[in-house]
Amino acid sequence: QVQLVESGGGSVQAGGSLRLSCAASIPMNAMGWFRQAPGSEREAVAFLDLSGITRYADFVKGRFSISRDNVKTSLYLQMSSLKPEDTAMYYCAADPRVGRGTSPDDYWYWGQGTQVTVAS
Repeated sequence: QVQLVESGGGSVQAGGSLRLSCAASIPMNAMGWFRQAPGSEREAVAFLDLSGITRYADFVKGRFSISRDNVKTSLYLQMSSLKPEDTAMYYCAADPRVGRGTSPDDYWYWGQGTQVTVAS
């Protein structure tokens, strides 16, 4: 059974930084982060596949950076210049197949989520 475990969420002041981590029980081809605020739909944040291609939502470009370890089982999201509107539950998603996109439907496996709260 594939497991994804996130960590690193917390509360920060606007302008602060946080680093999220996601540990997968086996290597995955595609991994990424989604977020969901109360009353809102889950939205794509950042993605990285084994070929090294990264994709970012426009609202995080220049502020967030996604990376993976060499073993391809851990995923990271370095978040800087955080804004109150970044407040959400952040979910790690992973899939063994190639050609994954940025839709939640493209990912088979999900973590339990880690809360990020940014105070103004």
